[in-house]
Amino acid sequence: MPSPELIAEARRAMEVCNACRYCEGFCAVFPAMERRRSFTDADLAWLANLCHGCRGCFYACQYAPPHPFGINVPLSFAELRLESYAAYAWPKPLAVLFRNNGAVMALAMGLGVGLVVLLVAALQRGAVLFGLHPVEPGSFYAVIPYAAMAWPAGITALFSIVALVLGVRAYWRDAGTPRRAPGALTVAIHEATALTNLGGGGHGCNDRDDGFGMARRRLHHGVLYGFVLCLLSTCVGAVMHHLGHLAPYPFWSAPVLLGTVGGVGMLVGTVGMFWLRLTGDQAPTARRLVGPDVAMLTLLGMVALTGLALLALRATAAMGLALAIHLGFVLALFVTLPFSRLVHGLYRFAALLRNAIEARTMS
Repeated sequence: MPSPELIAEARRAMEVCNACRYCEGFCAVFPAMERRRSFTDADLAWLANLCHGCRGCFYACQYAPPHPFGINVPLSFAELRLESYAAYAWPKPLAVLFRNNGAVMALAMGLGVGLVVLLVAALQRGAVLFGLHPVEPGSFYAVIPYAAMAWPAGITALFSIVALVLGVRAYWRDAGTPRRAPGALTVAIHEATALTNLGGGGHGCNDRDDGFGMARRRLHHGVLYGFVLCLLSTCVGAVMHHLGHLAPYPFWSAPVLLGTVGGVGMLVGTVGMFWLRLTGDQAPTARRLVGPDVAMLTLLGMVALTGLALLALRATAAMGLALAIHLGFVLALFVTLPFSRLVHGLYRFAALLRNAIEARTMS
């Protein structure tokens, strides 16, 4: 579990908040807090992942710094979330990757791109790598064979899925959640897909200061649904490949349209969130999360940017290099996925589902 110091600080904050209850309408954390009089370590890890960091409670709190109580729920929960990811990471020896996570992900990006580019340059003739290829079925595979794309992607993606599932399962088991409650799954899916807890009780998040706004919520939507569209584009392309239709596909085909719209959404979302991260009030922000956050946004943004660049350059002599660079960033994404801030999506969904179940079984 997370460090005793973080657990103790989070418990102290929740005990003060539970006595005050001024912020009960801001998000799901405070009604969940009010359903208990004491807090186990697992309860605190759950509440930390239920928190979406909208910061509304920080600016509304009469006990926030410089008050002697120094209550800073967004900061305490942000640090506790990161340690909960490491506590439930699988396999356990790789949990150390959450330490200095920004540097780890930066190294993964550099190694991923460098490895793919160097391998292609070493194994492929220069005339092929830097040659002009017609935009016709199979031209991508003239540079990098399909098997060399599919097998590494499949193996790393499978590893990431297994690691994520085992980690979230351990988190769910420790939470001691009841197994079933009618309608709970529907509520959790709605709250996760609509990002209702980034609404700050209906007024939005405090992105930069004590003023409310919906920018962060909309940018999150851009990244979330952009990623889903890109994943769907890959799946549709895989099906078309096995039906005998080889990439690259025409611009108006389903894989290209899905990937283009998704890539633009991811790029706009990551750039906007990066800007908010740098310009926002740092008081309710955990400093040690700056590196992991920036690395996560950079990796997602580069996957989107290089994918769009490949689309723009596929009729030029730069296509081969653009393809290698894009696949390098995709490889880095798959390899680091279970050990990066990107895991927060699954942990937050599990927290939302537990909250929906508990609200129904304890009401």
